[in-house]
Amino acid sequence: MKLSIKLYFSLLLLALIVIAGCSAKGSSNGITGNSVIENTITIFKDSSCGCCDIYAGYMDKKGFDVKTETTNMESVKEKYGIPYSMQSCHTTIIDNYFVEGHVPVEAVEKLMKEKPDIKGIALPGMPSGSPGMTGSKQGSFIVYAIHKDGSTSEFMRI
Repeated sequence: MKLSIKLYFSLLLLALIVIAGCSAKGSSNGITGNSVIENTITIFKDSSCGCCDIYAGYMDKKGFDVKTETTNMESVKEKYGIPYSMQSCHTTIIDNYFVEGHVPVEAVEKLMKEKPDIKGIALPGMPSGSPGMTGSKQGSFIVYAIHKDGSTSEFMRI
C-alpha cells in the first residue's frame, strides 16, 4: 500500500510539472522556475542485463521519453568519466548529465531542476529494492554527485 501512495504522489508531482510547463510561455516541456526539465533520456546497457529494461520501463512510467542502446558499457563508463566505485550496470544520459545505475526518479528530477555544476549522479552497485531491482529496500539509498574533477559527495538520500 505504501508503494501505491508513493507512486500516486510521484505521478501527481509529474502532472503538476507538466501542467506548469504547458502554461509557461514558449515551452511544451515541464518547467520549474526558469529551468526546463528535460524528459528525453538514453539508457546505455549491456545486451545480457534484464534489470536495465525494467529500469527503462520504470522511467517510461514516470513520464520520460526513453531510448535504449545496447553497447560496450566499459567504453561508456570511460567516456563519461564514471569512477569505478560509482559504477552500476547501466548509464542514463539526460541533457548534459549522466545518471548511473538504479537511481530513483526523485533524484533525477532534483538534478534537472537544480542543474548543478557536476558531471552526473550515481547510485552505485545494484541495491535491493531500487527501481528495476527485486527485493526490499534496506535503509536509505545514497545518491552521489560526481564532480567534474572526479570527486564525489552526497547528492541526496531517498
